Amino acid sequence: MYDHVLLPTDGSEAAMDAENEAFEITTTNDATLHVLFVVDETAGPLNVRGGDERFEEAESEGEETVAEIGERAARAGVEDVTDVVRQGTPHEEILEYADEHCDLVVMGTRGRSGLDRQLLGSVTEKVVRRSNPSVLTVRVGSEGT
Repeated sequence: MYDHVLLPTDGSEAAMDAENEAFEITTTNDATLHVLFVVDETAGPLNVRGGDERFEEAESEGEETVAEIGERAARAGVEDVTDVVRQGTPHEEILEYADEHCDLVVMGTRGRSGLDRQLLGSVTEKVVRRSNPSVLTVRVGSEGT
């Protein structure tokens, strides 16, 4: 049913909760798991003095994060993992990558609602609303994880 599953991550609890769902779907479908970390170029602390060094640190963190997820995926039985680190606006990079490479996106969400969601915005919400491939959202602390 699915050949390429995208697991975007920022290393957060919400992203980690989505891992098990992505691993299960990937192994069940004998699919390739794509793990994507986006270094957020719009993040305030990265755009100030010393920004190049901060971008390099964020990129290194992203590389470590996707490598660790790749190791956990292998232990869970996922045979084919592609690790990707990009720079840009997170939801835009996720949407672009998904459109080019994947037929399912599995993402974590904190389940915010109302004013909190409106003020903070949500990468997951933007992806859900704009994605061509299907998107499965996994709420932090959900039963399946």
